[in-house]
Amino acid sequence: MTRRTNLIDQAVGRLRQQITSGAWPVGTRIPAEPELTELIGVGRNTVREAVQSLVHAGMLERRQGSGTYVISNSELGTAMGRQIAGAHQRDVLEVRRSLEVEAARLAAVRATAEQVQELRAVRDRRAAAYASGALDDMVETDLLLHRTIARAADNPVLLALYENLLDAITENIRFNFEHPVHDDDSHHDLVEAIAAGDAEGAMREVDEYLSEFIGDIQVG
Repeated sequence: MTRRTNLIDQAVGRLRQQITSGAWPVGTRIPAEPELTELIGVGRNTVREAVQSLVHAGMLERRQGSGTYVISNSELGTAMGRQIAGAHQRDVLEVRRSLEVEAARLAAVRATAEQVQELRAVRDRRAAAYASGALDDMVETDLLLHRTIARAADNPVLLALYENLLDAITENIRFNFEHPVHDDDSHHDLVEAIAAGDAEGAMREVDEYLSEFIGDIQVG
């Protein structure tokens, strides 16, 4: 029984690696059972149980008559998504503030010249999207700017937490654009504070921006 359990665990590990490495990106159909048995080197029953384990974990999804598809590259992201589904926007904003204030501080200290250049380019794209009034573009470019800051923070744990909250953060960004509490903040000063290595200034820009949204929700 122990050997059987170990084989399943090993198979789960191999399948998970294919997903997390990007060999099987989100949205793709994984190989059929005969190919998986050859890939992993175990029997069909073991493969079947390993796949089912990742279905339960929320990384794979069986589709009748079509096959099994990758729906998430992270068990943590799936678990967190279930926990925060339908979360109050105030709660998401408070978590965003805690993560993004620190990300801005670290980015001001650690961002490379290339990352600063990228931040300025994304900020300009965001400004153009806002000027166009296209909501989807506004959301996409705003999210891209904050993700770029998170990457520039050069902290893999912070980045992993942020990336695993993307669905909730995206929904929150859309909500904020649909329920503005002030004229658009172009994030010009935020990006320039990071470029100047001004950690305190970068933290202040994020804190003031998100705190205003939080205060409006609490009052409303």
